[in-house]
Amino acid sequence: MRTTRLLTASAVSAAAVAALGLATPVAVARDGIPRDGIARDGMNVSPRNIVVQPSVIARGGQITVTVDGCPQGGTMTSDAFGTATLSSFSGAGQSARGTATISDNARPGSYDLTVNCSGRTLVSPRAFTVLGGVRGGLGGSSSSGATPTDIAIGGGLVAAAVAGGGVFWMRRRAERRI
Repeated sequence: MRTTRLLTASAVSAAAVAALGLATPVAVARDGIPRDGIARDGMNVSPRNIVVQPSVIARGGQITVTVDGCPQGGTMTSDAFGTATLSSFSGAGQSARGTATISDNARPGSYDLTVNCSGRTLVSPRAFTVLGGVRGGLGGSSSSGATPTDIAIGGGLVAAAVAGGGVFWMRRRAERRI
């Protein structure tokens, strides 16, 4: 009986660890850019880490964009709002921030954002989404299919259910022998 409980606890723990492992994003350095954004010769590297808040916005709304690796400021461009200015802000060292108002005639959907800082360009594909009319029958959902997180959680739940069913079956089988 103790062995069965121990095996059940181990299986559930393993499923939980696997689900968290699959759902956790991996930090990867790309293109040889150091995480601090400063080249070893002291010069600034290209802009990186574009953050758009909010990432889903209605037409006429205002978004705030923050970019690392852009100490002198620059510009940001998108089909949803045209061109807007990025200004460096105090306390951040090499970051710039800007706001833009989404055009009233922007079509619903995802938009790319292009940032230009000191002659260097970075494109963030599908950086934000402009909302349109209500999608009847879908509850306003704009995504389709399961995400990797949904699959990991579902897989963990299925594994826990299989382990629990096996334990229940083994206990019932052992009770019949007595």
